[in-house]
Amino acid sequence: MENRKYKLALVGATGLVGRTALKVLEEKKLPIDEYVFFASAKSAGKKISFLEQEYVVRELKEDSFDEGFDFAIFSAGGETAKKFAPIAASKGCVVVDNSSAFRMEPNVPLVVPEVNPEEILHHHGIIANPNCSTIQAVVALKPLADTYKIKRIVYCTYQAVSGAGQKGVSDLINGISGEPPQKFPYPIFNNCLPHIDVFLENGYTKEEEKMINETRKILKAPDLLVTATAVRVPVLNCHSESINVEFETPFADIEEVKEVLKKSPGIVLQDDIQNCIYPIATKSSGLDEVFVGRIRKDFSVKNGINFWVVADNIRKGAATNAVQIVEKLMT
Repeated sequence: MENRKYKLALVGATGLVGRTALKVLEEKKLPIDEYVFFASAKSAGKKISFLEQEYVVRELKEDSFDEGFDFAIFSAGGETAKKFAPIAASKGCVVVDNSSAFRMEPNVPLVVPEVNPEEILHHHGIIANPNCSTIQAVVALKPLADTYKIKRIVYCTYQAVSGAGQKGVSDLINGISGEPPQKFPYPIFNNCLPHIDVFLENGYTKEEEKMINETRKILKAPDLLVTATAVRVPVLNCHSESINVEFETPFADIEEVKEVLKKSPGIVLQDDIQNCIYPIATKSSGLDEVFVGRIRKDFSVKNGINFWVVADNIRKGAATNAVQIVEKLMT
């Protein structure tokens, strides 16, 4: 296996997540011998500098995977994934998809490598990357679930405009000078919008429903009590989350909970309120870790805590998580 030559396709290479995936791949220097970059017809022909070489972006077509690939990272949206990911998988390529297209399919693993890496082994050609807000939450929740067993979760998210793509970023930047929004229903500058993705008949948004259902699937707890409020805030990058958790099992004290989190993979504990140390977006941007702080007891229930979680939604919430899955597939 040492001499195996791997070939990887990156679909959606010119988008916000795709460009970040390129950076992560450059940093990780995986033992991949050949890369091919795909995008829509509109972006085909663009040139990408990657690992000191220049690549020409190809148009994604139905025969694009005929030449044979080991892995493909899809960062091109749900409709593209639904059409092309099964084609790629049928050619023997393992697809890691960033969209929501396959996340809740029973036979598709929904994977965060720090949380449930064993699920990677159960793939049938497609592995789903969870929603960005779910990824950072479950990295923090999994060690707590293993130690104390979770009874209920209440999510309140404060999500950056980069989660809405380049148009979301432009709405914030252009909104500062008073230009009307192109992506959001209201100006995001100077506002918090309790509206991410579409509204459902039950009054929740699709984003909130994603967090609820994906958390249950990843933690293997289909009946877990979870509720969520997802809010878009005028922050360029990094999602912040306030998470309230009620446990089945008592904990001795907050220091014990902190120690559980501190020892867990992918987590950086930033919790020194005497010195105003807690996770913030501007210090988390460009990093792959999940930052946790403001851990305190919830005095309204018997075994409850509140804590604050911040992570780069484009890196750990999408690009890095996908690359980490490919890395696991190669080991």
